[in-house]
Amino acid sequence: MNETTPAVPLSGVRMSEDAAEAEAARIIADAYRPAPTVPTAYRDTSPLPAHGDTPPVPQPGIPPMSQRAVDASRLILTTGLATVPPGLIAIGILIASRQADPTVIGMICAAPAAVAVPVLALARLFIRAAEATPDTHHHHYQGPVHQDQRTIHSRTAGVWAKTDNQH
Repeated sequence: MNETTPAVPLSGVRMSEDAAEAEAARIIADAYRPAPTVPTAYRDTSPLPAHGDTPPVPQPGIPPMSQRAVDASRLILTTGLATVPPGLIAIGILIASRQADPTVIGMICAAPAAVAVPVLALARLFIRAAEATPDTHHHHYQGPVHQDQRTIHSRTAGVWAKTDNQH
């Protein structure tokens, strides 16, 4: 505020023409004053040091990762969130129609775990079966070859075992 002109309140109070002209002159004087000679900001353009004594501080927000990883994580989040409203609507309709059993709803909510356990068990079974299968051997012979094939049956009854080798 300019110290030479007194402030006049403008809140609904009628002013005389002299007071209005004085207020207009004060506003013009405040609005069009010359720029200050002392700078009000300074930008240091010197290069920053490559290292220092301060250890890095974890920054808030999403950790740094590739754009592809960011896009994939956001897609997964939005897909997961998009499945919530239809599920809640379906549960609400079942409850409102009195066709829903709380036990069934609990089983539906536990379905991801109930599906995941057998899938993991089958995956382990396939891995073990792949490890148990013998390697395929191809033998190439020159001359006469005799192959001896025997069938072996083993029976176990408690502690005792009986093996029959047949030609």
